[in-house]
Formats: sequence, C-alpha cells, structure tokens
Amino acid sequence: MKVILREDIEDLGQAGEVIEVKSGYGRNFLFPRNMAIPATKANLKAIGEVSRQKDQRERKNRREADKIKESIEKLSISTEVQVGEEDKLFGSVTNADVAKLLDAEGVIVDKRAVLMEEPIKALGVYTIPVKIAKDVTADLKLWVVKKS
Repeated sequence: MKVILREDIEDLGQAGEVIEVKSGYGRNFLFPRNMAIPATKANLKAIGEVSRQKDQRERKNRREADKIKESIEKLSISTEVQVGEEDKLFGSVTNADVAKLLDAEGVIVDKRAVLMEEPIKALGVYTIPVKIAKDVTADLKLWVVKKS
C-alpha cells in the first residue's frame, strides 16, 4: 500500500514522501494517528502544498535556531564552586547546572540539549556544545572558578 507521510517518522521517511508500507501498518497505525494519508491522485496533488508549508516552517525554525546559537556563542558564563584540597570540586558541574546558568542569562534550553560527555570535576575553562536544533549546535564557554 502506498501512503504519503504527513510528518517525519524515524526509520520510515520524511513528511511529504510517498512510501510503500504493509496495508495493516498503514490502516491500523499510520492512518488512525494521522501520520499518513493514502496515496491517491487527489492527495498527491495536495501534497505539494503541504511540503511547501513544511519548507517554510523549517526555514523559520532554522533562523530562530541560528539566533539562539549566536546569543549562546556570545556568552561567557562563569560558575563559582566550592573546592577542597588541590582544587578538587565538592560535587561536579552537570548539564542541568549549565542549563540553569543559561536560563539565568535568558537563554532557555533543555538540560538534555547540553551535550557534556561527563560532569566537570575540575577548575578551568570549558567549551560545551549545546544542541539547539537537528543540525544547529552552539559552543558555550564556561568558566569554573573557586568560590572565594
């Protein structure tokens, strides 16, 4: 059965694509959830308009993501932490802490968007990638300094 996808579905295709699926999958899963429509002649003509609207939305989202990226890369955030002997941190600086610091600066991101491989456990300057959109990643400069 040929269907036209109405939204992006991982491992299946992008919105607007005409794909071949098993009839039970289309009838029982895709159609009831409004994720796809049957590939009829009328629907194929209408899909051009849907894909044009999707392109406009993607361009708008990309512009917004670029603005957020620009504002993040202008920032240089510092956080004061308590340290013990040999400048070892009590605890660590995690992606949730970085998200809160960004929120205090007026840039709201989800903590899962802060791409830290592991928590920071030493003083210094770090460059932390922050994923804003599917293909837009900003580099944030974070200073971890000792509390006086």
